Amino acid sequence: MIETLSRTCPDGAVTAARYRGTSGPALLFVHGVGSTAAIWDRQLDAFGDDYRAVAIELRGNGVPPDPAPEAITRAGYATDVLTIADALQIDRFTLIGCSLGGVVAFELWTRAPQRIESMVIVGSFARYPDAQAYASGITDAVREAGFMPAFAHARAAKLGLPPERMHETIEQMACKSVPSYLAATQATWTGDYRAVLATIGVPALVCCGERDAVAPLALSREIAEGIPGTILAEIPGAGHVANADAPDTFNAMLREFLDRAIRPAAR
Repeated sequence: MIETLSRTCPDGAVTAARYRGTSGPALLFVHGVGSTAAIWDRQLDAFGDDYRAVAIELRGNGVPPDPAPEAITRAGYATDVLTIADALQIDRFTLIGCSLGGVVAFELWTRAPQRIESMVIVGSFARYPDAQAYASGITDAVREAGFMPAFAHARAAKLGLPPERMHETIEQMACKSVPSYLAATQATWTGDYRAVLATIGVPALVCCGERDAVAPLALSREIAEGIPGTILAEIPGAGHVANADAPDTFNAMLREFLDRAIRPAAR
C-alpha cells in the first residue's frame, strides 16, 4: 500500500511524499513540472517490495499551502528531497528524476553529492536550448489560457502521450496554481548544469522516450556524454514522461540498472 507524509522544510515551504517499502536500498523519484508525485505510482508498486521507494512531491505542486513564488527554485527543490530523505531516515539513495526531476538531480549533486548513490535521468537536460525564450513562451501560454485546466489541455497535446494518459496528465497539471506553475517554469528550464556533469562520480542511466518532443534524444545524449561511464537508452513508444508512458519497459530498464549499480553493494 502506498503511504503519504508531508513535512515543513527549513525555509518554511511544505513538501510531501508518496512511499512504499520499508527495507532495501532507497529510491527517490522526482517528478516533472507538469506532474505530481503520483506519476511514479507505477514505480512505487513495482519496486516497493524490494526497495524503499519514495516519490517526492515538490513544493508548489498541489500540496497546500502554496509557498511564496520566490521560494520555488531549484535550490528549494533540492531542499525538498533532503527534507523527505531525512524524515524517512534515508542517508543515501538513488535519485530518479524525470524532466524537472533530472534538473533537481543535478542541483542536488552540487549540494549534497555524498547522499547520492546512483542517478537515473529521464527526458531531461543539462541546459535547455533557448531556455529563457522557451520559459517565456510557456508563461505567455499560461497567462493567455487564464487558468491551469485550460492550459493543461493545450500543453498535454504536445507531450507525445499515449491517448490513455491524457486524463491523468491534465488532472495533475491542472491541480497546480498559476503563480506556482509560473515560478516552477522559470526554475525548470533556465538552469545550466553542463559544467556539473563531469563531476558526477556515481553510476548513471540516462533515458529518453522515443517520441519525446520536449526534451529529445540529443539533450539526453549531451548528459550521457558528459557523465563518465553513463548508459544511454531510448524507450520505444514513449513521450516526455517515459516512466508513465511505457511503465513496463521503463521498470525493466530501471531494475536492470539497479541490479548492476547498487544491488551488488547491498548484498
